[in-house]
Order: sequence, then C-alpha cells, then structure tokens
Amino acid sequence: MPNPTALAFGFPRSKVAETDHWLVLVRPKQPTFGSLVLVCKEPVQAFSDLSAAAFADMQVAVAGIERVLKAKVAYEKINYLMLMMVDRDVHFHVLPRYEGAREHKGQSFPDTGWPAAPALGAAVALDDAAVERLAQDFAAAWAAA
Repeated sequence: MPNPTALAFGFPRSKVAETDHWLVLVRPKQPTFGSLVLVCKEPVQAFSDLSAAAFADMQVAVAGIERVLKAKVAYEKINYLMLMMVDRDVHFHVLPRYEGAREHKGQSFPDTGWPAAPALGAAVALDDAAVERLAQDFAAAWAAA
C-alpha cells in the first residue's frame, strides 16, 4: 500500500519508476522541467530511521533519476531537497537546474531561481493528464537503459 506522501504526489499516475525501497514520481508542480519526488516506501518519518537496505537502494534510484533527467532535461545541476513539512514520509524533491528555460509540448519551464536556490513558488502546475504523460515518457527512458 503506498504511503500518504506517494498518494499526495499522484501515485500511481505519476509513477516513473520503482526500486525495492523507493518510488520515483513526477512532481505535479514543476519549479523546473522534470521535477520529481523520490519517496521511500518504508513506513518511516525520519531519515535516520531508514533501513540499511533503503539507504543502499537509494543509490540505485538516484543513478536512474540522474540518467533519465540528463537525457530528458539536460540539466546543469541537480538539487535534492528533503523538506517533509507537510508530507511526513521520507521523501526528496528532485529538481533539475538549468539556466534559462526548457520547452516541452509547447510549454515553457523557466528555472526562475537560477543560479541561486530554486523558486518553488514559481512552479508550472501540470494537470493530471500531463503528469501521467510525462511520467510515461520518463518511464520509457528509465526502461530503455
């Protein structure tokens, strides 16, 4: 059963990939194009409570995330933010960072915070159908490697 954080970020329609301990989801609000959420499947609300297996498996998830985002977004930097203020389950917001904007399906996704901290409030909100399409596109790229 997915945890409340995964559900809050649109699971299952937002699912890009899954490892033994992690879900990779498209973030419905995109501060930058390709923003994702990495959600731990373990029932923990503190980073230090992750199992050793989840910590080890995070490397698999992160490697896949960076490979897909490099191919699909051509990011210059990448930010992993562990905020956990509203959604309490262990998760990271994954934000590909770039100068300027990226275009996707006729829509512009500027990185308005570049080169400083990401501007989370300046996000492009995707509707459910757009989230699902982007998740499927990224899932295909994940599977292709």
